[in-house]
Amino acid sequence: MDEFNSGDEALFNADEANISVKECVENVIGGADYNQSKVNQWTASIVEHCLTQLVKQGRPFKYIVNCTIMQKSGAGLHTANSCYWDTNTDGSCTVRWENRTMYCVVSVFAVAVAV
Repeated sequence: MDEFNSGDEALFNADEANISVKECVENVIGGADYNQSKVNQWTASIVEHCLTQLVKQGRPFKYIVNCTIMQKSGAGLHTANSCYWDTNTDGSCTVRWENRTMYCVVSVFAVAVAV
């Protein structure tokens, strides 16, 4: 059992966040085809839904959520992030979701709030 899955309310649970994010993406995009005119709406909605679900968990974190949607076209996409924080309490997870016409990558960063 790693430090983020010990059940302690003050620790970030990446597995739980992963499930919530996947559900949010599926609920917002589902089986839709890529549509450039809807991407802004989709990304905003995914971020809002993810934040709402994370906050509902009632844990003492500040959350940062980033969402990228890209049409499947054969082009490459490379992303990276780096954090300077307390690895005993803070955490992150990245979810890669795809359907037939697009990729969606959502990153969640959770920074513990001193209680």
